[in-house]
Amino acid sequence: MNLISNYLPLFIPVVYALLMVSVFMGLCSYSVLAERKVCSWIQRRVGPNRTRLPLIGNIPIIGNILTGLGIFQPAADGLKFLFKEEITPGHVKVGYYYLAPIVALTPALTTMVVLPFGRYVDSSGNIQPLALANIDVGFLFILAISSLGVYGIVLAGWASNSKYPFLGAIRSSAQMISYELAMGLAILPVFMWSAAPGSEYGMSLFGVVQSQQGLWLGIWQPLSALIFLVALFAETNRLPFDMAESETDLVGGFHTEYGAFKFGLFFVAEYAHIIMGSGIFVLLFAGGWHFIPGFADPWPDGYLGALLSMLWFMGKVCLMIFFFIWIRWTLPRFRYDQVMALGWKILLPLAIGNLVFNTLVIAIIDTF
Repeated sequence: MNLISNYLPLFIPVVYALLMVSVFMGLCSYSVLAERKVCSWIQRRVGPNRTRLPLIGNIPIIGNILTGLGIFQPAADGLKFLFKEEITPGHVKVGYYYLAPIVALTPALTTMVVLPFGRYVDSSGNIQPLALANIDVGFLFILAISSLGVYGIVLAGWASNSKYPFLGAIRSSAQMISYELAMGLAILPVFMWSAAPGSEYGMSLFGVVQSQQGLWLGIWQPLSALIFLVALFAETNRLPFDMAESETDLVGGFHTEYGAFKFGLFFVAEYAHIIMGSGIFVLLFAGGWHFIPGFADPWPDGYLGALLSMLWFMGKVCLMIFFFIWIRWTLPRFRYDQVMALGWKILLPLAIGNLVFNTLVIAIIDTF
């Protein structure tokens, strides 16, 4: 018993981490299904509605409904990638070729450690975040780790030892550098207002959410929210910013030489970054787990309140994922010169002007 009690504090966080990874990967797989169903809805098609599993899929009425919604499709897609023949082209740099998909997926799985996805009330009556690690510099940690995702794409393009994947990798690195500057500058006014001097929360994401109990930051910081959202599309390589995998001129982009499970990892990594980006946007600008602007949270104390706050947060994240998908199937792809011009000539000056304006406003308020 003493041995169990000694190792229990180490064992419980590992269980929480494995549970969170499982839920996160499940969200990634069903985001792919959402992509296909929303795409078919926009294009007036049906989408996946045939895949059924034994036993469950054969249940009368319920099985037909689940099959029609495509609920079993992610399982079929995952198994397909897992059992397809693994082909390694002879001209690739093998070690880096296999390392690239792992490097692409790891940042998204790492940054979710500091992502608060709900709140609970402790025994002292204080509100605490539901997160694996609540650190004061949580957003700086996210920026630092998420920026490493570009290395997976660059490594894949270079290790493929092929012209088109390499061009896609170069495009991706240039695009992410261009938009990370505007994204970082757009975030500074948020912390200037929410993390005031002497604040007990510091620069933690939990502190930003708690500062939005009355009014969401997206309402009175709309320019910061817009700049961050556009930069988020560019950072996740989603249409209309998918320069790294532009099929019309790069065949398939940085992952042209990849197939089977390795391609599946790249696929999962894209949706993992979308989910993480959606969660961060909700925390920074959409009130996190807070109810609606101007109304107090109806969540009770205890486990029920924690569950309801988490579900409300996840509902907002799902709406953001829908918005990502909606934009992809609505707007055409930008040209590369348009992407660079938007990042350097429009977003960056706007972000600098927005930062200067908010600095002056805070200085004037502090003076009077």
